[in-house]
Amino acid sequence: MQIKGSVAVVTGGASGLGFATAQELISLGGHVVIADLSEANGTRAVGMLGQAARFVQADVASESDMERVFAAADALGPVRILVNCAGRGGTLRIVDREGNPGALDFYEGIVRTNLVGTFNALRLAAARMAKLDPVGEERGVCILTASIAGYEGQVGQVPYASSKAGVIGLTLVAARDLAQRAIRVCSIAPGVFDTPMLSRLSPEQRTALGGGVPFPPRLGRPEEYAALAVHLIENTLINGETIRLDGALRMPPR
Repeated sequence: MQIKGSVAVVTGGASGLGFATAQELISLGGHVVIADLSEANGTRAVGMLGQAARFVQADVASESDMERVFAAADALGPVRILVNCAGRGGTLRIVDREGNPGALDFYEGIVRTNLVGTFNALRLAAARMAKLDPVGEERGVCILTASIAGYEGQVGQVPYASSKAGVIGLTLVAARDLAQRAIRVCSIAPGVFDTPMLSRLSPEQRTALGGGVPFPPRLGRPEEYAALAVHLIENTLINGETIRLDGALRMPPR
């Protein structure tokens, strides 16, 4: 898919991986609608990205919110690209230190954002793409965000790991489902990245976390995620794949 002149929706696009991706798409001549919960971050992001960016405050798991996002994108032109970066983390044990069962509402909240939200954005994007005339071989491309936690989640990552495993499981099935409509679906599974999700950690903890990566021994940079997203968008033959972006890291149990 050619990025220049194309319209993209980037969820979670006001910070971290999503912002870096929006920035790269715009630098290549694309137009981007950012969906994000934070109005302050979204307003700041659009101020930095310029006239090729729009912001719509939205919960990725809300049908009405995401319909507003895609309506804003439709006003710019046909939506050919989705990059879904919206997500949240949080620690939960199946049984806590006092022997109580883990909180169901907390688990459901993370799965709702990370997995249900992914499906919501994907289905709404694909429905629009399916009505478009093909550009070359394809009508559109959807990039989802999984995580290496979906393969080897650590203790305390029960909701996050299971939601991201769901994204991994969704990817190939969605690609097969949408193949007849000439829409590709791929996912990126980041390792440990320097994003706002790690903001609760001290600089020393962040350095130590990055030092556990075999090579390069550091945290991933959002622009590295963006570079891979761009490659997946532009390379038509890559479809149904979840690609680890982790410096060969395999997470230990704790």
